[in-house]
Amino acid sequence: MDASVPLLACLDPVLSPTLSRQVSRIALALLTMTGRVTMVGLSRWTERGGSYRTIQRFFATVLPWASLFWLFFRTHCLRSDDVYLLGGDEVVVTKAGKHTHGLDRFFSSLSGRPVPGVAFFALSLLSTRERHSFPLRVEQVVRDPAAHPAVARRHHRKTSLPPSTPRPRGGPKGRKTRTRRWSH
Repeated sequence: MDASVPLLACLDPVLSPTLSRQVSRIALALLTMTGRVTMVGLSRWTERGGSYRTIQRFFATVLPWASLFWLFFRTHCLRSDDVYLLGGDEVVVTKAGKHTHGLDRFFSSLSGRPVPGVAFFALSLLSTRERHSFPLRVEQVVRDPAAHPAVARRHHRKTSLPPSTPRPRGGPKGRKTRTRRWSH
């Protein structure tokens, strides 16, 4: 695991020393941790200097990801005798819930229908010799409600209903122990 962190030294010309230190600590934690990857989990798996607040600051920082991906690819993956193609693809990840940023209905070719989830568009370099993809840019697809008026109307209809009176606490009133007659 510790041998993989020096691979990130090629990113130093683009990153500040603080960001470079944070990237190496977070990358090491990502490689060693098990289970769900959360900011709390990352802070628990990092060594000194990887507090929860540091992890929060790192993920709130805007990074030049395209430059970082390109530097890493050029330093460690580029072969002069290979031919590379530029390709793009959208990936849909199904997701339940209502509070995820960018949650919408996207067409999934695996399901053959629109499914609730989040979508990402990836722009990659494709190696013709190794038949391997090297992502250069990954962006989340977030739809603008103004671009889809039918969806905006449906959402507006749901949110503009008058609030109903709240139900009283507990179960419904009435007799709970009644004899049931089963017909045979």
